[in-house]
Amino acid sequence: MKVAIVHYWLVGMRGGEKVLEALSELYPEAVIITHVCDESKISDRLKKHEIRETFIARLPGAQKHYQKYLPLMPLALELMDLQEFDLVISSESGPAKGIIPRPDALHVCYCHSPMRYIWDHYHIYRNGAGRLARMMMPLMSHKLRIWDVTTAARVDRFVANSSFISQRIGKYYRRDADVIFPPVATDEFEISEKVGDHYLLAGEMVGYKRADLAIDAFNASGRKLVVVGDGEIRAELEKKAGANITFLGRVPFKELKEQFATCRALIFPGEEDFGIIPVEVMASGRPVIAYGRGGALDTVIEGTSGVHFSEQSVESLNGAIDRFEADPTLAGTPQDIRAFAQEFDTSVFKQKMAALIENATRAQA
Repeated sequence: MKVAIVHYWLVGMRGGEKVLEALSELYPEAVIITHVCDESKISDRLKKHEIRETFIARLPGAQKHYQKYLPLMPLALELMDLQEFDLVISSESGPAKGIIPRPDALHVCYCHSPMRYIWDHYHIYRNGAGRLARMMMPLMSHKLRIWDVTTAARVDRFVANSSFISQRIGKYYRRDADVIFPPVATDEFEISEKVGDHYLLAGEMVGYKRADLAIDAFNASGRKLVVVGDGEIRAELEKKAGANITFLGRVPFKELKEQFATCRALIFPGEEDFGIIPVEVMASGRPVIAYGRGGALDTVIEGTSGVHFSEQSVESLNGAIDRFEADPTLAGTPQDIRAFAQEFDTSVFKQKMAALIENATRAQA
């Protein structure tokens, strides 16, 4: 069986690329198809595969400005010849599922999210765009939405990375989706005997992740907060942060693991599709205080792995921290938290994906 794995773009190793890596281990002979690939920024595991790029890669400045070519990506996908492949797995968050497979080929779409910038985050992205982009986005997004919905019919089986994304697939595509959580390398993390007196905020510093809410809450409470990560709003956040808040920027993986294992708890204030960092922190035996919406509802379970807050407000977040400090058992023991996190391990992802594809292949035969 010849296999193609279609991924939107390969310009780094984030959550979507970790999924691609696990899929590539399931199918070591698979051909990877993507719009743009920067080989200096991908793993050795992915480099072992034949990687084919769409014509987007040949356009000026594509490796850096690939997102500006978004209106051309549907055409680029449809021009790719996939007639040799019996199984096509699309990894969807940007344009990926719109390829045209053989009529008898099986097309499984692992959906991280329907494209956020044309659906529920459209106004967030447009409000933050430059003047020209704000003018162009209404027309461009209208056409992309039509294409996005019609190409959902080309998929034989949808798989969502969380219950939240399964609901969004149902809303925008009117399709059912199995839920298989993305792979997390839980064995890379461990429990520490030493736990500090600080909380942790980790990840990319962008608006929708609501790092600003965490800063405001800790400014108000005076509790210690360590911030790991970088991004477009970091400078703005540092300006308003009090002396109780420390910014470390990007740190080596060894230090990151130490931060995960020694914090009192991770603060997770945004509404995420899934959220791999919370699971990595839980694999380190530490709980998560999370906004109770989105993917966190699958991973942060009160009494097992963390505490929820119900509104994205300073009062609600600090109220959840107060409850946690008054009764840490609300979040479970380090051993229980780690045991729960191991249910999201890479091995579990691969087993479930292999079984689903095998069953879908039999059903189509």
